[in-house]
Amino acid sequence: MAKIFICIIIFLSLQQEKVTSAKIVEVNKPYSYEMLEDDLSKINQRYKEKIKIKSIGKTHFGRDIWAIRLGKGTKNVVLIGSHHGREWLTSLMLMKMLESYSATYNESGFLGFKSHQIFNEVSLWFVPMLNPDGVAIQQNDFKGFSSQHQKLLLKMNDGSDNFERWKANGMGIDLNRQYPAGWESLDQQPDSPWYKFYKGEKPLESKEVKSLTKFIKEINPTIAVAYHTAGREIFWNYKNGKNLKRDKRIAKKISKLTGYKLTMPTKNAMGGGFTDWFITTYHRPAMTIEISYLVGETNPPLSVFQKEWKRNRYVGIKLAKEAKKVPN
Repeated sequence: MAKIFICIIIFLSLQQEKVTSAKIVEVNKPYSYEMLEDDLSKINQRYKEKIKIKSIGKTHFGRDIWAIRLGKGTKNVVLIGSHHGREWLTSLMLMKMLESYSATYNESGFLGFKSHQIFNEVSLWFVPMLNPDGVAIQQNDFKGFSSQHQKLLLKMNDGSDNFERWKANGMGIDLNRQYPAGWESLDQQPDSPWYKFYKGEKPLESKEVKSLTKFIKEINPTIAVAYHTAGREIFWNYKNGKNLKRDKRIAKKISKLTGYKLTMPTKNAMGGGFTDWFITTYHRPAMTIEISYLVGETNPPLSVFQKEWKRNRYVGIKLAKEAKKVPN
C-alpha cells in the first residue's frame, strides 16, 4: 500500500511539473502582437504534434490574423480575443489557455487538467488577437503606419496623442459593430472613422471581420465565444428563438465557473456584434465574456490577470464538453 501511495505522489509531482512548466507566455508585461507571434513560434516548436497554426487573413496594414487549433475532434469551439485595441488582456488570456491546455493534452493530467481528453472529440480554435493593428495603436507602436496615416490616427483620436482608450482597428472602424446582424439599426454616430463606435459604411467592410466570418464558415463551430473587457459579465442572448433554454443553460454553467453575472440585453438591443451575428446565423450558442472589473476607457491593469485567469482557466474545457452535447 505504501508503494502505491509513493507512486501516486511521484506521478502527481510529474504532472504538476508539466503544468507549472507551461511558462512560455509571460503575464508580467503588456501583451503585444510581436510577443504573440514569438509565443506562437515557441508553442508550435514545443507542441507541434498537438496544435495547428494558420493565418486566416491579414489586417489593413498587413499583420497576420492567427488561428490555432488544439485537438483532434471533428466538432469545434472557437474563442476570439481583442476585437478592440485596448482589450489585449483577452489575447494574453487565450494564449495562456492555449499553452496550458497544450501542455497537458492527452496526458493523465493534474487536478482539473485531467479533462483534456475531451479534445480528442472536440477541437478548440483560438483567434487570440483579431485586431493587432488596434492593439499596436493602443500600445503606442506606430512603426507599421506611415507618417500620413499617423496624422489621421491622431485626428481619429480627437487630437490626443494618448491612445490608451483606442478601440477601433487601424482604419478607425469598431470591429464589434461590423457584423450583419442588426447593423442597420446601429447609431450612425460617429459618422466617420473614430477611436471607438464607428460602424463603417457597410457591414463586413473591415478586413478583420471579413476574414473572421469566412473562417467561421469554414470551421462551422458548435459554440463561439468572444472575450472582451471589462465588467465581469456574460452576454449570451440575442434573438435566440427556440434555442433560448439550451443557450441559457450553457451560459449559466460558464457563469458559475467564472463567477461572472449573466446579462440580459435590453428589449431593443441593436446588435452588430460578433455574438449577435453568430447566434442569428448559425442558431448555436455564443457568448461575449467580459473579463476584469470596470476600468473606463483604457486597458485593465496587468495586476488583475491572475484573478481573471483563475476564473477562466477551465472555460475552454467546459465549452468543449458542452459542445459535445449540442447536435450538429
